[in-house]
Amino acid sequence: MHQIIPDFSFESVAHAAGAQMVVGVDEVGRGPLAGPVTACAVRLDPDRIPAGLRDSKVLTATRREALFAEINAVAKVSIGHASVEEIDALNILRASHLAMERAVAGLGADHALIDGNLIPRGLVCGATAIIRGDANCLSIAAASIVAKVTRDRIMVDLAQQHPGYGWEVNAGYPTKAHLEALRNLGVTPWHRRSFRPVHNILYQGNSITP
Repeated sequence: MHQIIPDFSFESVAHAAGAQMVVGVDEVGRGPLAGPVTACAVRLDPDRIPAGLRDSKVLTATRREALFAEINAVAKVSIGHASVEEIDALNILRASHLAMERAVAGLGADHALIDGNLIPRGLVCGATAIIRGDANCLSIAAASIVAKVTRDRIMVDLAQQHPGYGWEVNAGYPTKAHLEALRNLGVTPWHRRSFRPVHNILYQGNSITP
């Protein structure tokens, strides 16, 4: 399959319209049963764009790690999270938008290029929603890489506190091994209680407390 190469055209359009601080924004972690949802905003320097920026999903873990370091060295980067409690209280879509809003606020951007087809309602700047933005827009591709590496590292840390669920390899997604561990070991404080597989186990009364 032909791989799309992201470019800087969306950023250029925003700059031409008068924006000074243009950031790409992406989030990771909507699908997992455990852990926060993590968003990143990145402002690239057009003269120092790391080579090989792509949607994080098409890169190897080794390549993501290398680009993560490079992006942090040459770009302005801000991370935002929404907690498990916020996910359960708000719903995952709103929580992911909250994480995006926090990431954008951290850079004081005046225009945000958002991956997807929805613009978070709490943004305090102009924004453009770009479907498949992580594949088409360099700033969003960079944000997708930083968000993915950041959240994966969080899940590796949490896996050491709660062994047996495989978070160091599944990042909290509902793999067969994770679902089996949920049934056998119960629910941790890091599991999203509003997600059906977790809710169902809690409803059966099979849970552990912190």
